[in-house]
Amino acid sequence: MEDARNYANIERRLTGGDGQGLQQFMTDSPWSGQKVFCQIQVDIIEEPALGQGGILILDESADAKAGGHSAGSARQRNGRLGKVDMCQVATNLAFYHPPTRVWTLVDGELFIPEVWFTKAYADLREEVELPADRVFETKPQQGLKMIRRVRARGLPFERVACDDLYGRGREFRAALDSEGIKYAAEVPSDTQVYLTPPRVGVPRKRKRMGRTPTRRRVLSRHRPREVRALARSRHTVWRRVQARHTERGVLEADFAVRQVWTLTEDMQVRAEWLVMRRDLDGRLTCVLLNDPPDTPADVLIQASCHRYFVERTYQDAKSELGWDDSQARKYRAWEHHMALTAAALWFVAGVKLGWQQTYARDPDLLHQLEIEVLPVLSTANVRDLLQAVLPLPQLTPQQARELVATHLVHRARSTRSRLNHQRDYQDSS
Repeated sequence: MEDARNYANIERRLTGGDGQGLQQFMTDSPWSGQKVFCQIQVDIIEEPALGQGGILILDESADAKAGGHSAGSARQRNGRLGKVDMCQVATNLAFYHPPTRVWTLVDGELFIPEVWFTKAYADLREEVELPADRVFETKPQQGLKMIRRVRARGLPFERVACDDLYGRGREFRAALDSEGIKYAAEVPSDTQVYLTPPRVGVPRKRKRMGRTPTRRRVLSRHRPREVRALARSRHTVWRRVQARHTERGVLEADFAVRQVWTLTEDMQVRAEWLVMRRDLDGRLTCVLLNDPPDTPADVLIQASCHRYFVERTYQDAKSELGWDDSQARKYRAWEHHMALTAAALWFVAGVKLGWQQTYARDPDLLHQLEIEVLPVLSTANVRDLLQAVLPLPQLTPQQARELVATHLVHRARSTRSRLNHQRDYQDSS
């Protein structure tokens, strides 16, 4: 199906039903969405081709909502629309494997805004069946929890990439570093860094009167610099690099790499790499990495460019697989829909991987087409193949009449329910 992928339409196309059975399976059935993610992770672990070179990408995704009655809905930033609006937001963990160019979702949780845990939302929490053990967590806290969860299960990855929502958190980066996890974290252009390591400590008491200092602070005369100021500095050396091949050609940008020092919340000094990328349209992207001091600049540049593939993951999940077609209100329905979307993405990734392993790349074709990289299967390609071998059933005239009649009855009952609700509201007021 290419559109209108709601429960009623899916069940009607598959079985001729009216959607009630699928609605119950998604909304009320007690199966665990997290177990689906666990199985996806096990499959990745058991696939030899994915054993090395994997990247985890932490990012959030928003879906607009007409009202605030769905689990987690509130006025919050919708990155897809670029504004604050009524929406649900998911914190997701994607897995991308550069050598094979496959990607999928491996974990995800619904972000529940803090207002949902207030007394005013008690009835709504009960209506959407929000689990009683859910407590407020920020998106970085959710992300760090998921990274630790997949790592404990043995998922192979070499680095975590994330945008500046997570990268601006000094403690988030420090937590990954303390656990031996490499990261490539985007940061805002006003992030302050030091060009030489500052001296930090508790200052001496200079006057006889007053309190004795107890807090650590920068003691040396070093002054931090904003990243965007470094990008404008005439001392910054830029070089043009081909970041990656795309179906539209080659993605080129200017890159500058230098080592910098930052401070944690408790004033600990940390050495990091700063990679600045200036696209041909002038857009500046800044990424901090915690690789060793002897890491080649080309490795850092490539590592700073991997986050793009979470957008490909979302594009496949939403445009091709119907992730954003869900209209359910309950928390469990969202969890189930998320898990099945991830399962579909992993199925597509498996088909892509199997295709690569079965059909070798033809070097003569590269020469004939005069390109450097042959394209891989897309999700749309896989859907076309599925439509050929698993065609959707066609309803008989009798089945169609019965389905239409059932649909009309359900619409009438829905209207009656809304009328009764309006009467109850008018009587109470």
